[in-house]
Amino acid sequence: MKFWSQRIGGALLVLLAVSAITFGAMNVLGDPLFNILGPVAGDTGNPESVAKIELAQEQYNLDDPLPVRWALWLGDFVQGDFGPQFSKTGQPPVSDLIAERAPRTVMLLLMAQLLATIIAVPWAIWSASRANSVVDRTSTMASFFMIAIPTFALGVILKYLFTLKWQIFPQTFTANDPFWSRAWQMLLPAITLAIPVGAVYQRLLRTDLITTLQEDFILTARSKGVSRRTVLYKHALRPSLFSFITIFGINTGALIGGSLVVEQIFRIPGLGSAIVEAVLREDFPVVLTIVMLVTMAFVILNVLIDILYVIIDPRVRAA
Repeated sequence: MKFWSQRIGGALLVLLAVSAITFGAMNVLGDPLFNILGPVAGDTGNPESVAKIELAQEQYNLDDPLPVRWALWLGDFVQGDFGPQFSKTGQPPVSDLIAERAPRTVMLLLMAQLLATIIAVPWAIWSASRANSVVDRTSTMASFFMIAIPTFALGVILKYLFTLKWQIFPQTFTANDPFWSRAWQMLLPAITLAIPVGAVYQRLLRTDLITTLQEDFILTARSKGVSRRTVLYKHALRPSLFSFITIFGINTGALIGGSLVVEQIFRIPGLGSAIVEAVLREDFPVVLTIVMLVTMAFVILNVLIDILYVIIDPRVRAA
């Protein structure tokens, strides 16, 4: 019980800290009133403008101190009310924008992580079983190249080859298409994200597998005549997954950052493009909501990883 209370308590503290820092930064770096009303916010000599200013201040609680505004915003956020966008009309509400954009980004990230895992696990096992051979050294060079190439460069190259030149994939994403059509449109962007991440997974898992293959229980299994395939997949893979699972959770946050670029390259209207647009026009509620949702997803994923640790090795609970 102590193990889980510490994990959940730490997660809540992280969420509170991120919300406070992000809310404070967004409100200190810009003028919410100007972002809502535009030039009208500076026209205090016009009675009509003053009336609009007072209405906006009341609607957005701008007369309250910053800590009070943060507490009010956090209370609404916990209840699922993300507020209006900073515009003259406040429409559409932030919740509608999130509901429209989030499924596309989630779909892209899930596909990228699935592809990265499919790439990494067999590749790592194949490479570790031939450690220090010519094949392994060639594999190492290939993985370093895949890690080193920038995501935006890889995306441009893949789009040019597979979309513009060979016309295998469509050039744009169509939100109203059926699910499998959208999945096909997402495949090349997902591959763009998956290639460098899969190479990172491969490097870590290969190293852990090589270490595990030197353990006594592996040598014992081999001496009993257990087949090489069984030793690799049944005996060596599971205890080698700790680093893989850890970096899997951490890289989810990195993939969200990578999706900002990939969504722009492949014209996918997801959370990445939404936060870029919101930052450019200083639409604070949109930025705050996306940052908090991403943080929540990251924290929840890492709690799930802790659960996986316990499943893989129950001794972790007592650590």
